[in-house]
Amino acid sequence: MKTLLKNAKVVNVFTEEIQNTNVLIENDVVAGVGDYYTDADADTTEDLNGRYVCPGFIDGHIHVESTMMVPHSLAEAVIPHGTTSVVTDPHEIANVCGTDGIRYMLEMSENLPLDVYVMIPSCVPATCFDEAGAVLTASDVEDLYKEKRVLGLAEMMNYPGVLYNDAPTMDKVNACVEKGLPVDGHAPLLSGKDLDKYVKAGIHSDHECSEVSEAIEKLSKGQWIMIREGSAAKNLEKLLGLFEAPYYQRCLLATDDRNPADIIKEGHIDNIVRLAIKAGKDPIRAIKMATLNPALCHGIPFKGAVAPGYIADLLVLDNLENIDIYEVFCKGKKTVVDGVVKDFAMPCAEELITGGVMNSFHMADVKKEDFHIEPKGNKCRVIEVIPGEILTNELDLDIDFDKDNGIDIERDIIKLAVIERHKNTGHKGVGFIKGFGLKTGALAGSVAHDSHNLIVVGCSDEDMAVAANHVKKIGGGLAAVKDGQVIAEVRLPVAGLMSTESAGKIAEANEVLREKVKELGIAEGIEPFMNMAFVSLPVIPALKMTTLGLVNVSEFRRVDLFVE
Repeated sequence: MKTLLKNAKVVNVFTEEIQNTNVLIENDVVAGVGDYYTDADADTTEDLNGRYVCPGFIDGHIHVESTMMVPHSLAEAVIPHGTTSVVTDPHEIANVCGTDGIRYMLEMSENLPLDVYVMIPSCVPATCFDEAGAVLTASDVEDLYKEKRVLGLAEMMNYPGVLYNDAPTMDKVNACVEKGLPVDGHAPLLSGKDLDKYVKAGIHSDHECSEVSEAIEKLSKGQWIMIREGSAAKNLEKLLGLFEAPYYQRCLLATDDRNPADIIKEGHIDNIVRLAIKAGKDPIRAIKMATLNPALCHGIPFKGAVAPGYIADLLVLDNLENIDIYEVFCKGKKTVVDGVVKDFAMPCAEELITGGVMNSFHMADVKKEDFHIEPKGNKCRVIEVIPGEILTNELDLDIDFDKDNGIDIERDIIKLAVIERHKNTGHKGVGFIKGFGLKTGALAGSVAHDSHNLIVVGCSDEDMAVAANHVKKIGGGLAAVKDGQVIAEVRLPVAGLMSTESAGKIAEANEVLREKVKELGIAEGIEPFMNMAFVSLPVIPALKMTTLGLVNVSEFRRVDLFVE
């Protein structure tokens, strides 16, 4: 089947120019680009009347699980926004279900119009401070390299393990490097000699840059830089300088973690491109960073360009100002009509589902007494969340334990707890958090990076217990509680991370939850459940909470709640 797209303005990501020409598609590839192709060369012809044609967008780094959607629903959500490929790290579900979780994601993403490429999780658990549902070694994941859509090793978050040449960590890195495959990085604020050692190990990218100077140092040492704009971590504004020469040639765009309401409402990779253009950046460069560059970074052949032999993942745009998408072709087939993806079947992984993916809670009920803190002094380490960032600060503050066991709404100090849910160990870390803005009630979720234990923040021990037990009762998800009553929820029965509902239904539930949480009082710039989920990730500076207590990430050690 041959299709001619004539009278097009083709965005050439190689020469960075616009070509007024025709595009011939043959089956799933671009057969040719040139005005010498005519109606006689094709079975069908579509006159684009001067509309733009560019490659389909590629998300260079995403955790599908963080969208709360299974791959089928994600495809439904992002293809209308022009995303035709994603590179995912399924370490969220791997931390809950091990290799069964990874294979579930591979099977559930088969034969979709959206191409889902997989990087093998490198850190399950993320660090020795985590209690995950599984522990994966280099030998555990070796067979996964045989999968055709596996591209390499996912973000190496345990950068201290690399710096100190930890054997199990380096076994994973070396196994990938020896195959000639890329290893993604994750090393916020790493610099100087430590960065040299990290890059020397074979780690070729980073998505944790929060300042241009950090990115330029990493670029200068040969790393690719992923410019991230998610729901909680919004780095684009501070990294706009990377859209200039020469830096843009080694930069790509990524969402990392983006919730369904934001995807449906604002967009996906198209949103990042649009924001960059509105900030005055060159649209062709932005498109190149969303197409060819991620393909080159990850070694995906014949992707990311409108050129002979390249997969015909194509976008037809009304303009380059707002990136208004008129049509989307996935592998040569028109997939989006009037903004809606054509129907396609949802894959099934029944054997893996019955094997535990849908039954991921193994813990006792929570009691309000579980959140009581026995004072050992007045000065405590407090986690401070930062709007628009997943970095946190460590504050040493005087806590009044005579007042609600330390909760102080006027000072925006509330309680935080992380409770182990995988193996019924009964372990829990309890402390304080500042910057959420919560004035009443409690929030709980089974999405708590990266081990995905049960995480709770709240203004009263009673509401925290109600929220935690409700999440357990529904088999995983997010919940908001006020005065002992659940006021909103999102059910995530797949490993406590994802729903099998449609993208629209998940986004609707997500939006209702957000609106209800606003009634409880949330600080400006805080994405409550996303920020809460990252408070338990002990690879992002500076202070984080785990089931075993507080971790000073900068010093890579456990610390006591009470300051001596």
